[in-house]
Amino acid sequence: MSGFFWGALPYIAFTTLIVGTAYRYWTGERGWSTKSSEFLAKDSLKVPIWLFHLGLVMAFGGHVIGILIPKAITDGVGISEHLYHIIALGGGIPAGILFLGGFFLLMRRRFDNPRMKVNTSTSDGWIYLVLGLTIITGFGGTLLNAVGLLGDEFNYRECISPWFRSVLAMSPDVSLMSDAPIIFKCHVLLAMLTMIMFPFTRLVHCLSLPFEMFLRSPIVYRRK
Repeated sequence: MSGFFWGALPYIAFTTLIVGTAYRYWTGERGWSTKSSEFLAKDSLKVPIWLFHLGLVMAFGGHVIGILIPKAITDGVGISEHLYHIIALGGGIPAGILFLGGFFLLMRRRFDNPRMKVNTSTSDGWIYLVLGLTIITGFGGTLLNAVGLLGDEFNYRECISPWFRSVLAMSPDVSLMSDAPIIFKCHVLLAMLTMIMFPFTRLVHCLSLPFEMFLRSPIVYRRK
């Protein structure tokens, strides 16, 4: 099974993400929007949306640095493993708090508000579940690693990071994932499941930016 999870599933996820997103755009462009719910519950959106997106950007940046930059490069520029660990935790823990806090506030807004709940589809419920578990396992793994509960010898840059780069190089080394802690394995599997679900949910809206909104005249809304 390890050959499938760490050798085949990444390509299934990538292919579904790319092909599914393109198909969704070509066949259902009108359904591409996130279906803004601001008019249903505006006040409860202001803080959570900023927390969630700021945490997302910080977490994404941390993943790019931690996964795509080999350990040999940071060692070569004089960044010791201890210093890198401190930097990673200094950015990863605040990012996790913002990301997870914003997510739970958005989830509460959607499922506690009767007007929001009526406008929540089945796919919304599933993506909230999978995305939430992905965030929790990622943040949980970071915290457990920070306090040493995963063992002093565990270093994700020696197993998960090179595995990911081997996948990108089209030569997956599945053996690299054999010694990764179960919480990180779950995080990676959930991330791939999120990629598979991505084209068929409201998450696709993050790939489009309405540039025309910066040039159009302001729209005035009145309460009455």
